[in-house]
Amino acid sequence: MPVPLLDVNAQNLPLQEELIKTFEKVLQSGRFIMGEEMEAFESEVAEMVGAKHGISVSSGTDAILLALMVLGLGEGDEVLCPSFTFFATAGCIARTGATPVFVDCCPVCFNIDIEDAKSKLSSKTKAVIPVHLFGQAANMDAVMELAYEHDLKVIEDGAQAIGATFRGRGVGSIGDFGTYSFFPSKNLGGFGDGGMLVTNDDALAEKALMLRNHGMSPKYYHKLVGGNFRCDALQAALLRVKLREYETYTQRRQANAAYYIEQLVKLSGVVQADPSHCGCAEQQRQQLITEGTQLVLPVSYEHNEHIWNQFTIRVLNGKRDAMKAFLTEKGIGCDTYYPVPLHQQECFDGLSKTALPVSEMLAEEVISIPVYPELSKEQKDEVITEIQNFIKN
Repeated sequence: MPVPLLDVNAQNLPLQEELIKTFEKVLQSGRFIMGEEMEAFESEVAEMVGAKHGISVSSGTDAILLALMVLGLGEGDEVLCPSFTFFATAGCIARTGATPVFVDCCPVCFNIDIEDAKSKLSSKTKAVIPVHLFGQAANMDAVMELAYEHDLKVIEDGAQAIGATFRGRGVGSIGDFGTYSFFPSKNLGGFGDGGMLVTNDDALAEKALMLRNHGMSPKYYHKLVGGNFRCDALQAALLRVKLREYETYTQRRQANAAYYIEQLVKLSGVVQADPSHCGCAEQQRQQLITEGTQLVLPVSYEHNEHIWNQFTIRVLNGKRDAMKAFLTEKGIGCDTYYPVPLHQQECFDGLSKTALPVSEMLAEEVISIPVYPELSKEQKDEVITEIQNFIKN
């Protein structure tokens, strides 16, 4: 039985009637850029994540870029960010003229390693961007302590984690800004590109609103040079339909992840990650290999609500690519997030190089399997069966 990595139609088509009615409503309104639908969506998202202001934008990437622009970061500034993440985080830093300074990550939760971040501080460091990777919150207590001690701005990259929490607080609502993506593959997936940034600071929100629309306030009077980061009314209206279902989507993803862990940990050579091993990746890895471990399953920290944008497994002994090929041949959707850490990307060759051993290790080990809400039990069992078959081989 083929099992896709993601099936957007399985989620969208049951809402087809309501989505079409929503489209017709927007069509008849004649208002296609920003407007009432966008403003309502902004308020609903801000309330859900626990932020005062929501500002819809054209993509998750533009949300990061806009946050950097609002904070005035640019040439001569350094911004700390993890290397093991999607390109947009560092790409936006570079686009402002600032320099991304790459930081290693935790081998258990895959998020930014604050101790390594401390070692990368300089007199030019002005901000840090923790990424809540795969749907689990980074250690925001440690991030905010670092920011307070060194007067740093904090932009939370929550592209994969809208609705996730850290110690009861919504990710994105803790730093100066939080950013989200509504790319179709995200947990709250739209029908094209879309994004949002949130903040609790009135002045930052006001500046973001201005810069979102060419730095214009009032109309045709430009106090700043901004960009065209405006949100489509149709995208906002359609996402509002899905937002009403979002809690259910999250619960199903969490149930799917729990089922995988419950069943896979029974297999020989499979263990779940141990949170106590944060910060000692190589020591943990060698111990696991010695014990005959082949696969390491992800873990959700007790103080977090993990929303499982991805269910990401570590494959030891250099067998990740073999497992990917095996599952693909069997019709099991899987992918590698991310095969090349950012500090090794060609476009950043001009930056100073330091080894980031955990990021490099994970880039060779990780593979993600289907976890989307609409998976049937039969599909999950098929994934588990083929993983078991791979281990036996």
